[in-house]
Amino acid sequence: MIRVINDSPHPLPEYATPHSAGLDLKAHLDGPVVLQPGERRLIPTGLRMALPDGWEAQVRPRSGLALKHGITVLNSPGTVDADYRGPVGVILVNLGSEAFEIQPGERIAQLVFARYERAEWLLVEELDATERGEGGFGHSGRG
Repeated sequence: MIRVINDSPHPLPEYATPHSAGLDLKAHLDGPVVLQPGERRLIPTGLRMALPDGWEAQVRPRSGLALKHGITVLNSPGTVDADYRGPVGVILVNLGSEAFEIQPGERIAQLVFARYERAEWLLVEELDATERGEGGFGHSGRG
């Protein structure tokens, strides 16, 4: 159970299907907002939440907005930490070639809850060898 305050007039986010991993976040706006090509803007959701320790909420793009309009979450995935109590906002960017109008209540992103583990550093002089070694950034073929 996630404790939440909804400062918007919109219903709480819901899962679109029984097997959806993400809930759809809605824009909490007084009126339409236009994102010009290349423009980024923080879009409020009207939600504030208290996550349990060991949990995070990941803000992710909606695939339809990305494919059809070039609208995505700039810091994808954005992270809402368990100790954050402020309003959840979504940093949207328009990577498309045309202006995009965001309507109040429009579904703008997805929210996925995930458990995490905290790690500790262990300083060593060398790392164990692997077949891959230091190969990276396309070392195994094209892209």
